[in-house]
Amino acid sequence: MKAATIHEIVMPQLAESVVNATIERWLKQPGDKVSMYEPLCEIITEKVGAEIPSTIEGTLVKLLVGAGETVEVGTPICLIESEAAGEPSVPAAQPPAASGERAAAAPALAGTPAGRPAAAEGMRGRYSPAVLQLSAEHGIDPSAVPGTGAGGRVTRKDILAYAAAGGRPAASQTPAPQAAQAASAAPAAAPQPGAGDRIVEARGPVRSTGLHLTETPRIPSVEIEGQAIPGRGETFIDVTPVRNTIASRMRQSVTEIPHGWMMIEVDVTNLVVLRGKLKDDFRKREGTNLTYLAFFIKAVVNAIKDFPIINSVWAVDKIIVKRDINISLSVGTEDSVVTPVIKNADQKNIAGLAHEIEMLARKTREGKLKLDDVQGGTFTVNNTGSFGAILTQPIINYPQAAIITFESIVKRPVVINDMLAVRSMANICLSLDHRILDGVICGRFLQRVKENLESFNSETHLY
Repeated sequence: MKAATIHEIVMPQLAESVVNATIERWLKQPGDKVSMYEPLCEIITEKVGAEIPSTIEGTLVKLLVGAGETVEVGTPICLIESEAAGEPSVPAAQPPAASGERAAAAPALAGTPAGRPAAAEGMRGRYSPAVLQLSAEHGIDPSAVPGTGAGGRVTRKDILAYAAAGGRPAASQTPAPQAAQAASAAPAAAPQPGAGDRIVEARGPVRSTGLHLTETPRIPSVEIEGQAIPGRGETFIDVTPVRNTIASRMRQSVTEIPHGWMMIEVDVTNLVVLRGKLKDDFRKREGTNLTYLAFFIKAVVNAIKDFPIINSVWAVDKIIVKRDINISLSVGTEDSVVTPVIKNADQKNIAGLAHEIEMLARKTREGKLKLDDVQGGTFTVNNTGSFGAILTQPIINYPQAAIITFESIVKRPVVINDMLAVRSMANICLSLDHRILDGVICGRFLQRVKENLESFNSETHLY
């Protein structure tokens, strides 16, 4: 008979720059059987969400870290009892699955046999306390609800969407983002405010006159958990680990970096005409939208080549200028902002940038980003114009030196050679780290971006 052995599962090293992570929720509880490579918990870092899989088979004995707690890399988080004597403890540096891989089998780790099946099949019948509570409130059998979570797990949004559809599987049950929209589109089916209730506040469609608004901006349904305060029009919203990470990073940026700000106006009339002529054919040929953002990033990247100091970071006793131009792209999700990275953007043409933008935006909103997708950014580009904004002061993506945002394109009367003309105009706003950059260099940089944008015409090549 083999002797039982207790193994420590530790917080793994997710990436070189990640030193800690937050346990979002446990997928296993003490007493549960754990299969090889079966996810134990979901974690959140400042980069992406991920799952920590088990690399041994056994029984979960004890949780050493509670949900919502943040721990350093290498800290033991739980104990697993295995009957296989002499098995090695779990190495601290094993990478977990990225959040986008949760719906599939648990990932194979270094040294894993290629044909080894993942152990996510048992997830379908496991329900969180929140799911069980919502199911009871709506009189729903959770086993009848199609699950969109990891391994087919039923989520709270699945229950709400199922209830909103009158007890039938909602047509938009998959993928999960569409299920959330279905749930928020039926406020009549939502429970009334009360102790422990979840309130989903539906928001209507948003319109904008921005010419480069290619789709209706995604407006999140506000999910409120907690107890309504009697006699007061207030309800507490718990701060999620993702929101807490964003808050910490933003506070660090504005506290440590002396922000400066500049804006310049650009005439993009020729660009509007060019894109209007090419977008339909490009869509048919490439299967990708030709957005204004691809042209903007190309203009920014070419300007960075002329002013490389823009592509730098502050290192106390030195300024580090990055050779690679890796553009961090601000992408909004339903409840956060993520900055996936276009690697070596200076080596890509406009068509290549268009493909990268659509691919990264889709992966972000579907929760399929990997750690490599969000690392190595050297300069951030934002597209606040997609919301119809015309003037924005962005916060620098720490520790980069600057962030630039492209505002909405609007038609305005402009004086040209003492005559009025209607032109397509846009504002470009730049926030800068005043420890590294000054007004002169940033003014010239913005002027170069303006020149690059205004140089696009019918002769511009996408490839």
